[in-house]
Amino acid sequence: MSELSTRPREECRYDLVSLGEIMLRLDPGDMRIHTARSFRAWEGGGEYNVARGLRRCFGLRTAVVTALADNEVGRLIEDLIFQGDVGTEHVSWVPYDGCGRTVRNGLNFTERGFGVRGALGMSDRGHTAASQMRRGDVDWDHIFGDLGARWFHTGGIYAGLSETTPDVIEEAMAAAKRYGTIVSYDLNYRPSLWQSYGGMARAQEVNRRLAPHVDVMLGLGKEEDFTAALGLEVPHTDICPSAPEVENFAKMVAKVSAEYPNLKVVATTLRTVRTALVNDWSALAWLDGDVFESVPRPGLDILDRVGGGDGFAAGLIYGLLEKADIRAAVEYGAAHGALAMTTPGDTSMATLAEVEALVNGVGARVQR
Repeated sequence: MSELSTRPREECRYDLVSLGEIMLRLDPGDMRIHTARSFRAWEGGGEYNVARGLRRCFGLRTAVVTALADNEVGRLIEDLIFQGDVGTEHVSWVPYDGCGRTVRNGLNFTERGFGVRGALGMSDRGHTAASQMRRGDVDWDHIFGDLGARWFHTGGIYAGLSETTPDVIEEAMAAAKRYGTIVSYDLNYRPSLWQSYGGMARAQEVNRRLAPHVDVMLGLGKEEDFTAALGLEVPHTDICPSAPEVENFAKMVAKVSAEYPNLKVVATTLRTVRTALVNDWSALAWLDGDVFESVPRPGLDILDRVGGGDGFAAGLIYGLLEKADIRAAVEYGAAHGALAMTTPGDTSMATLAEVEALVNGVGARVQR
């Protein structure tokens, strides 16, 4: 696929490096956050989830760039990362002040939802170590130049954490481009992240500043994604995998690609929420003026919807890196995202064999 040429695998230590915050996810299981008496602990973060999925499911070499407060919670997060086998050599450890007045680690409380009660996420991540990272904290020339990485991934969640994180992202993107590393960015607009410093207008300013550095833009599934994250007026869409939806997506991407001609691939998931546990699910990807649609999965049963989009991103990147085929990439992404939502926690527990079986149309019959 000449439109998205990547660095040779043999000259790079990493297939993908991600930049973002990793939080401790506290899951009340079948209970509500405000009535729970026990929580199960996981690690998770939008950018990290992609690196972990690519490592554990697809077998690629990944690492994460982030910062953690050096206390027991930070070391618990590290221990959970070890299970996912994502490289931690670029994690910065910030001395802890004893009670979190100056630095802390982020917490994410997440309810799965049931029936008419939707999933609920409540993050507690102010003044975290990752949010306080600044331009100059990371030697990006060492990561992308001396060590080498084929792909760099980050997103709008990390961009929304503080006034300084967009500078870190821009610095990383510029370095990645100097060494021929592909850059992907998930817009991932979350109003709660931006409400305390500039709201939607600030989000648009930041995303429009970063978009010219991006090769692969992710997460453009509905009108509000464009208007909220990029400030573009686009045709109305209804988030359902129908022919008119494909047409509207093509119109949206035409507008975005005209604004940002550097974009080589634009991709999105399409989700219609029937109930908290039943969603219609599919994906679309645009390359060189053509739109490719995954197999639609109407009525997909959901156990835990958090991380489905990150699972899609991991599968899509795998398809682009290893298959060099946009059709395969969108199918791998949609299948991996679907499987990621059948298990608890943010991160994927799927295997490559399971993803490929789903891509090839194998159903959910028992395997003995």
